[in-house]
Amino acid sequence: MWSREVEAAAGLGQINMEAIFHERQEGSLCAQHCLNNLLQGEYFSPVELSSIAQQLDEEERIRMAEGGVSSEEYRTFLQQPSGNMDDSGYFSIQVISNALKVWGLELILFNSPEYQRLGIDPINERSFICNYKEHWFTVRKLGKQWFNLNSLLMGPELISDTYLALFLAQLQQEGYSIFVVKGDLPDCEADQLLQMIQVQQMQRPKLIGEETAQSRDDRGQKTDLEQALDVNHPYDGTGMLDEDEENFQRALALSKQEIDMEDEEADLRRAIQLSMQGGHRSEFSDSVSQNTPHSSGISQSESLSSEELRRRRQTYFEKQQQQSQQGQTPDLHDKPTTSSNALGTDPE
Repeated sequence: MWSREVEAAAGLGQINMEAIFHERQEGSLCAQHCLNNLLQGEYFSPVELSSIAQQLDEEERIRMAEGGVSSEEYRTFLQQPSGNMDDSGYFSIQVISNALKVWGLELILFNSPEYQRLGIDPINERSFICNYKEHWFTVRKLGKQWFNLNSLLMGPELISDTYLALFLAQLQQEGYSIFVVKGDLPDCEADQLLQMIQVQQMQRPKLIGEETAQSRDDRGQKTDLEQALDVNHPYDGTGMLDEDEENFQRALALSKQEIDMEDEEADLRRAIQLSMQGGHRSEFSDSVSQNTPHSSGISQSESLSSEELRRRRQTYFEKQQQQSQQGQTPDLHDKPTTSSNALGTDPE
């Protein structure tokens, strides 16, 4: 039950956060975003702010002309670019101040001696405008809570009451100029809604581009193995070709391994077959010796060992050599059994 209430409160807080008007940064139009986030609506456009800047330039020109249009100061003033705006979209504090006068609002420097003597607690104010170099942003109280409405953020940032003074002090240390907005701000939906229900923010909004940069860094991070492979095989534009060749070589190795295994199996089968054929031959010779009449020499050769057969061959060769010397013809009946006779084959 408690978790459901937390989820419901978080969901309701998200809805209330979405009710806050927040313009994100576009180009260098931070002064426009600062004013619209302060007033919680699209109250000013670049054209309207440019018109205010041109009006200020004209007022300054008239004041400079009072000293004489032929003076060196006046000619120098005409040659200088506008100090109230530029082509990038930047607008000066004078433009912002004149724009707020339309709504009866006034800017007072926060760290000025006049304001510091008042001893006003920042929590009791309604809004601040902060400037550093050429960037402007608003810190405003909506309902009973403070929000940083910086256009460089992805969304409004919740600031607690205890942290507000520290936040402003930190900005001052970083070189920001802080202005207190005095006067009654126009009514807005977010202020009315947050008067009834406070919001809860679980995570601080990221800066614009921070999430994209983080995802890019995550994609750029590689494991130690991938980095080692990159060192051994740096990418030179032929990575895909090297990968295809590597796959081809791997396939050749597997194919060769399969062929070697098949050759070994074939040799094994051939050896088994020859062994079986040798067994059949011995059986066949036994059957022939039993059914076919042979001389006593042939029958005895069946049981002769290889050593005995070698000795008989040697005796036969010696005997034949003696007969050739004596001029006698060898007797066919004395011819010993050959290897073919031992297998039971017909000599003819």
